[in-house]
Amino acid sequence: MRWAPLTARTFADFELVMGANGGARGCWCMHWRVPFPEWQRGRGSGNRERMAERAASDPPPGVVCYLRGEPVGWVGIGERAEYRRMQRSPVMRPVDDVPAWVISCIYLRRGYRRRGLQAGMIEAACEFAAGYGQHTVDAYPVDPADGRLAGADNAMTGIASAYRAAGFTELGRAKADRPVMRRVVAAGVVGSPAPSG
Repeated sequence: MRWAPLTARTFADFELVMGANGGARGCWCMHWRVPFPEWQRGRGSGNRERMAERAASDPPPGVVCYLRGEPVGWVGIGERAEYRRMQRSPVMRPVDDVPAWVISCIYLRRGYRRRGLQAGMIEAACEFAAGYGQHTVDAYPVDPADGRLAGADNAMTGIASAYRAAGFTELGRAKADRPVMRRVVAAGVVGSPAPSG
């Protein structure tokens, strides 16, 4: 698994991953970033334009993941303050005062799902965070008792088993199927960015 930050240069790869619908319901990974009415009004092209604007700023809003040079996945990650709706969620509030970046979204391109790729994508996001000097990455995945999910938008924050495989530990649960998970990363360590082009 190789990765590259989402910038203007990699935005076309991000679009390929998200597909014509922009991920689940025209989200374009804006779900946690803006108030719900604003997100709803922007579904589709509006949310896409906002993400394109966000991708032009630093730090980038996440990483595009590549398998054998092909863009296959997306991980949204950033400072907790960027995710205003997440901070108000009863299952995604901070559990302590430790400064942390948060993984807000994991999305796999059609044709690459159910292949066990999430753990590698999570690892890519942690490498990205470490490269920006972060020490802590938090996540709020789903952990269904029967291992089955109702749909892609129900798993937008990822699956708990993939986070465990990527070295995250559980801090607690606000709901039976929603663990709060954390990984301490080595700040300044950058892994394997994707080749340019």
